[in-house]
Amino acid sequence: MARFTIDGRAVEAAPGATILETALANGIDIPRLCHHPDLKPTGSCRLCLVEIDGRPAPASSCGLVAADGMVVRTRGDRLTALRRDVIDLLVSDHPLTCVTCDKNGACDLQTYAYEFGVSETSYGVELSRATRLDDNAFFVRDYQYCILCGKCTRVCDEVVGANAIEIVGRGFGARVATPFDVPMAESGCVFCGSCVQVCPTAALLPRLRVGQGRDWEFTRKRTTCGYCGVGCGIELSMRNGKIFSASGFHDAPANGEFLCVKGRYGWDFATSPDRLTTPIARREIAVARGIQPLNDAGTLPKGADEFAPISWDDALDLIADRLVEIVKRDGPNAVAGLASARCTNEENYLFQRLMRASLGTNNVDHCARLCHSSSVTGLGEAFGSGAMTNPIRDIRDADCVLITGSNTLESHPVIGYEVVRASKAGANVIVIDPRRIPMVEHATLFLQPRPGTDGYVFQAMMHAIIAEGWADEEFIGERTEGYESFAASVAAMTPEAAELASGVPADLVVQAARAFSLGERASGTSQYADPRGHATILYAMGITQRSNGTDLVRTLANLSMLTGQIGKPSTGVNPLRGQSNVQGACDVGALPNVLPGYRAVTDQTARDTAAAAWKSPSLPIDEGLTVVEMTHAAIAGTLRAIYVMGENPMLSDPNLSHVEEGLRALEFLAVQDIFFSETAALAHVVLPAASWLEKDGTFTSTERRIQMIHPALPAPGEARPDWAIVSELGRRIDARRNKHGAGGADAGSNAGIERWDFVDPSAIMDELASVTPIYGGVRHTRLNGAGLVWPCSTIDHPGTPRLHETRFTRGLGRFSAVPPGGPAETTDDEYPLYLTTGRILYHYHTGTMTRRSVGLDWREPRGYAEISADDAQNAGVRDGGPIVIRSRRGQVRTQARVTDRVPTGTLFLSFHWRESPANALTQDFRLDPIAKIPEYKVCAVRIESARERG
Repeated sequence: MARFTIDGRAVEAAPGATILETALANGIDIPRLCHHPDLKPTGSCRLCLVEIDGRPAPASSCGLVAADGMVVRTRGDRLTALRRDVIDLLVSDHPLTCVTCDKNGACDLQTYAYEFGVSETSYGVELSRATRLDDNAFFVRDYQYCILCGKCTRVCDEVVGANAIEIVGRGFGARVATPFDVPMAESGCVFCGSCVQVCPTAALLPRLRVGQGRDWEFTRKRTTCGYCGVGCGIELSMRNGKIFSASGFHDAPANGEFLCVKGRYGWDFATSPDRLTTPIARREIAVARGIQPLNDAGTLPKGADEFAPISWDDALDLIADRLVEIVKRDGPNAVAGLASARCTNEENYLFQRLMRASLGTNNVDHCARLCHSSSVTGLGEAFGSGAMTNPIRDIRDADCVLITGSNTLESHPVIGYEVVRASKAGANVIVIDPRRIPMVEHATLFLQPRPGTDGYVFQAMMHAIIAEGWADEEFIGERTEGYESFAASVAAMTPEAAELASGVPADLVVQAARAFSLGERASGTSQYADPRGHATILYAMGITQRSNGTDLVRTLANLSMLTGQIGKPSTGVNPLRGQSNVQGACDVGALPNVLPGYRAVTDQTARDTAAAAWKSPSLPIDEGLTVVEMTHAAIAGTLRAIYVMGENPMLSDPNLSHVEEGLRALEFLAVQDIFFSETAALAHVVLPAASWLEKDGTFTSTERRIQMIHPALPAPGEARPDWAIVSELGRRIDARRNKHGAGGADAGSNAGIERWDFVDPSAIMDELASVTPIYGGVRHTRLNGAGLVWPCSTIDHPGTPRLHETRFTRGLGRFSAVPPGGPAETTDDEYPLYLTTGRILYHYHTGTMTRRSVGLDWREPRGYAEISADDAQNAGVRDGGPIVIRSRRGQVRTQARVTDRVPTGTLFLSFHWRESPANALTQDFRLDPIAKIPEYKVCAVRIESARERG
C-alpha cells in the first residue's frame, strides 16, 4: 500500500492504483471528462491535472500510479486556471444550447462549465462537427456535441470487443466514425448502447429519449432484466408512466453500467398492442358451460377468432372445474403442468405446489428440461450441486478461459464482455465450437470439431494432461474419488485418435490441454500467486442439448477436477443459463423428480416437511413426466390435461409436428401468458398475465444470485401477476376437491383456502425459504442492492459466491468414466448435412418478446440459415435467397445467409422464428437417458433452393 497525502489528507493506495482512483475511493473529487473506472486511462481531457511536490508541472492523475510519500494537491489557483482553459476550448467547439438540450442536468461538460464559471467561450466559435446521424432504431449521433473524449471508442474496444467505431482525422477534422463512414447497421456495431452509457454529453442519446424531457423530469426505477440468465441490473428512466430509456448502473453486481442490446432497448414489448388483456375461452366451451361471453370483442388478440372474452371468475372456475373433473375421473397423473423460466421464484414455487399439493401429481416441468437439465444431473453427480460454481466477475481475472457450446457474445453478451476483458488483459481464451462464433475473434486457440464430436476432444485433452504430467495430483488425492477408473477410460483417446473422430488437429488439442491445465496466459502476469494459473470453463446448450448431455457435463467436471481448476477464484465449471429465471425455477422445485431445494420426491423426510408447510396430508411419491414425456403421454391418451404458465412448447419443443399432435389430443389445455402464443392458439382457455416489468418478485441468475424485480408499468387491461392467478386457482381447486372428499388439503378444514392467502410475493418467499434449505436465509428485505447468492441457509448467512472452496457439496468430487460418443442422428446420402440450432444476438427464446420490440425487430426482422459457400453452390442457393431445409420430421423455408461462420457440411438455424421454426426439424426419438433432454444441437438435414416468391 502506497501512503501519501492528497490535499493534506493522509491516504493509502492499493497496489497499482492511480492518484485519481485513490482520490475517488477516499471521497475526494477530481474533475474529469475522459475517465471511466472500467476503461484504461488516456489523460486526453487534461481536467484531472494535479500538482505534486517536487514536480515542476501538473500531471494527469488518471494515469499516474500513486507512490509512497507523494504530496498531491487537487485544487489551487493554477489548477483552476488550467481547467477553466480546457473548458473554454471545449466550449468553443460546442453549442451552448443547454436550455433546450436533452442532456441538460446530466451533462458532464455543463457541470464543469458551471463549476469553473465558463458561460461562453473567449475564443471564436466554430462548430467543426455538425453532422447529426439518425441511422438506426436505437440511438442518435449528434456530433456537434462531441468533445472527443474517446470513451465511446474505448468501451467498444475494451469492454464490448466490437471495435465498431474509432476516432478518425486530425485537429478540427477529428471525429468518431464507423469504418468508411458506413451506417451503424453495416458496421460491426452490436447496438449494446455502451457508448451511449458512457458519453458525457448529448453526442449520443437513446432514440426514444430525444425530445422527451430534461434529466430532472425523469424518475428512475431499478429492476432486474427479464431476458437471459445473467441477471443484469437495469435502471429505467420514466416520465408520465412511460419508459423512455434503460441503462446499467455502477452497483449492479453482474453487469455494472453495461448491458446488451436486449436489456437496454428491448423493454418496449411490454406496451405492444398484441398483449393479452382479458381472459378468453373457445366459444363452444363457453356456450357448453353456460358462460356468458363479454361484449368487448375488441380485446381479442389477432388470430383468436374462435375465442370469446370472458370474466376472470368464469375463466378460473372453468379451469378449476375441468382439472378437478379429470383428476376425479382418471387420477392425478392424468393432468400435468408446465412452469416457466420467465416467471419469478415465487410464481414457480406456487405453481409446483399447486400441482403437487392440490392436484396430487409430480407431473410438473419447465423449459430447463430442454436446456440445462443435463447440468443438474451431470454436475450434481460430480460435485453435489448442479449450478454455476463461480461468480461472473471472476471471469475477467482468469488466466485461461475455456468456452465450449456457448455463443457467449450473442447468447450472454454481458458475460462475453467479461471474457473480452480477460482477453485484453492477456488471458488465453480457448473456443471449442463447430461454428466460428464471434468470440473466436478474441481467442488464442480455436478448435472446430465436427458437430457432435466435441466429447472426443475433451477426452483427448485429459489424455494429454495425464500423459504430460500436467494433472494436479495433490488435488486429486485429497479431494476426489474414482480417479483410477476415469484415467483408464481416457487412456486410448490420444489426440491423434480424437483428430480422426472430430477433425480437430492433434497439436491444437495438446495446446489447449496445456493452456487450460496450467492456467497459462497469452501475455501479462497473473494476479494469483499460485504456481498454477487459474482457468475457468464456460459452457451452455451446445453441451447440454445433446442425447449424451449428462456425459458431456461429467466430462467437463472431470477436466476441472483433473487440473484442480475448481474451488478457487476465476476457476470452476460454469453453465450459462439461458433465461432470466431458469436457475430459480429449478431451485424451487418446478421439476418432476425434485421438491424445492433439489430434494428428491422419493425422500420421505423432504415430502413430510413440504406437506406440513403446504397443509397437505400427503404428497405424491412417484417421479412425474418430463416435458417431452408429456407429449408422448398426451398422444397415448394417458395425459388428458395440461396447465401451461408462460411456456410456448409449440415453438420451443423438439419435433413440433409431434408436439402439435399431443396438444390437440388433450381433453383440456389452459395457457397463461403475456401474448397469444402458438401454444395459446391450441388452448381451450387463455389467461392474460403480467410481464416482468409489471410485478414484484425475485429472479435467480446463472451465478445463483437471487435478486428483486420491481414493477415499472401497470399490467395492461385485466392482466394479473402469475402468482395471483395461481393462488386464486389454487383456492378454487382445493375448495372443489375438499367438497368431493378428494383430499387436496387437510380433510374437513379450510386449509385449502387459507393456504393460498398470500398478500404479496414477500409472503410467498417466506414460505418458500422454510421448505428450501438453500434459500433458508432469503427474505425480500435482505435482497436490496446486490441480492444474495445461494446457498444461504440462515437469516444471517451472507451467501456463497463460490462453491466447493474447501470441500464439494457431496464431500469428495466424483470422477466419472465417460465413454465418448457421437450424435444420435448421423448424416447419410438422403440427409447429408448436419443442422445445429441456437440463438442470435437480437432475439431471445421463441421471440415472443423481442419480435415485438421495435428496435430489435428492425435489426433482425426475419429468420435465416447460415450456410457455407460450398454447400450453397452445390444446392444452387444464393446469398439472401430462399432455401428449404428438410429433416426426417419436417421442413422449413427460410432465407440463406452464405457465410464462413459454418464449415462445409453444417447449417445453423436459430429457433426464434414461427415462420421457419427450427424445431420442426429437430428430433425427440433419443433423449439423454438421465436428464431426458432432447438433442437440439445435431440432426441430419438436406437443403434445396426454393422458388422465389413475388
